[in-house]
Amino acid sequence: MNILDKIIAQKRIEVEERKSKTSVAELQQRPLYARPVLSLKQFLLDDSKTGIIAEFKRQSPSKGVINGEADVVDVTTAYTNNGASCLSVLTDEEFFGGSTDDLLKARVNEIPVLRKDFIVDEYQITEAKAMGADVILLIAACLTPAEVKRLATFAKSLGLEVLLELHAEEELEHICEETEIVGINNRNLKTFEVDIERSLRMAKQIPSDKIKVAESGISSVENILLFKANGFRGFLIGENFMKEENPGQAFEQFTQQLKKQKHEY
Repeated sequence: MNILDKIIAQKRIEVEERKSKTSVAELQQRPLYARPVLSLKQFLLDDSKTGIIAEFKRQSPSKGVINGEADVVDVTTAYTNNGASCLSVLTDEEFFGGSTDDLLKARVNEIPVLRKDFIVDEYQITEAKAMGADVILLIAACLTPAEVKRLATFAKSLGLEVLLELHAEEELEHICEETEIVGINNRNLKTFEVDIERSLRMAKQIPSDKIKVAESGISSVENILLFKANGFRGFLIGENFMKEENPGQAFEQFTQQLKKQKHEY
C-alpha cells in the first residue's frame, strides 16, 4: 500500500467519525456557511495579481516537519498583503499536521481560500463551506472520473470552485465541464521527483478553456515565467516559503523579485 492509499483509507475512517459527531444540518448552521464565496477563477485571471496560490503547510509524509513553529494568521496575512491570489491551507491532521482550525484562522484574509485535503465524500465539501473555504481540491489519483464529476457538481451546487489536480497523462480523462481549474503536480506521487518538462507536455493536452495551475517543486521566479509562457495562470507554492524561518518574509522577497523580473521580461 503506497502513501496515497494509506491516506485515503484513513480519510474514509475519519469522514465516517466526523459524520457521526456533526450532522450536515449542523454544518449548514455555522456562521461561515452563508458567507459570499470569493472566486479563485477571477483572482487567477486578474493580471494585476501574482497568480500564486500560497500554501500553509506544517509537514508532509515525504519531508517530515517543514515548519512546526509558524503561526497560521501571521503567515497567511503576510501572503495576502504581498499579493497572493489565493491561500491553500492543509486541513489533514494525521499526515500533514493541519487542522480545520488552521483554515478558520486563515479566513481573516479577504482572498480565496483553498481547503487542501483528500476529498472522497460530499460531506467534506459541506465541511469546507462551513469552515469558510472558497475552493476545494479534487485529486485525480484517488478518484475515478465519475467520482470527480459527482463531487465537482456537488461543490458547484454549494457555490464552491474546484481545483482538479492531475499527476499523470492518463488522468487527463478526469477533466470535465465542472472542473474549470486544472492543476498539474510537477511531483511524481510514486517517486516524489519533480519533473517540470512532464508538466509542460501535459499542459498542451488540457483544453484551452481551462485555467491551468502548476503545483509543487516551484522554487524560482524563472519557473513561474516559464509556466506563464506555457499558458499557466496559477502557481501553487508552499514548501519553498514554509521551509524558511519566516515564511511571510520569504514570500514578500519572492514576489518583489517576481515583479522586478516581470517588468524586465
